[in-house]
Amino acid sequence: MPTPISIIPFQPDLAQAFAELNRAWIERFFHLEDADVHLLSHPEASIIATGGQIFFAMDDTRAVGTAAAIRVSPATFELGKMAVSPSNRGQGLGERLGRAVIEFARAGGAALVYLETNSALANAIRLYERLGFVHANRPAPSEYARADVYMELRL
Repeated sequence: MPTPISIIPFQPDLAQAFAELNRAWIERFFHLEDADVHLLSHPEASIIATGGQIFFAMDDTRAVGTAAAIRVSPATFELGKMAVSPSNRGQGLGERLGRAVIEFARAGGAALVYLETNSALANAIRLYERLGFVHANRPAPSEYARADVYMELRL
């Protein structure tokens, strides 16, 4: 009988998995940008220490998915760096990870969670819509050249 996949918060020994899962999907469709390299190289300093959190979908001891709640301001979080390994897609892990980020932001007093993505990622956009995100006008330029879609969820 397979072990159920659990969602857990960041642990320092999972920093490498965070980077590998994200690099794999980004490099499949796009290329790593400076902002990616910074977050993936320093997740503890750039996400955890600033009041955010990184969640992992764990299949026993193996990280098969991840998503980050990146604190932008006291009332705003970004849902970022969501990735699920190809062999684990279609199991609802992206939705579980997204809900973990939303609940973390809500518990942290956020009024808004936003995300940036690319219009070519239709499955991801449908997932975000199921989570309650709506398309909106971007309030500021993105630091990602690939980000041509902006969505937000008011809490």
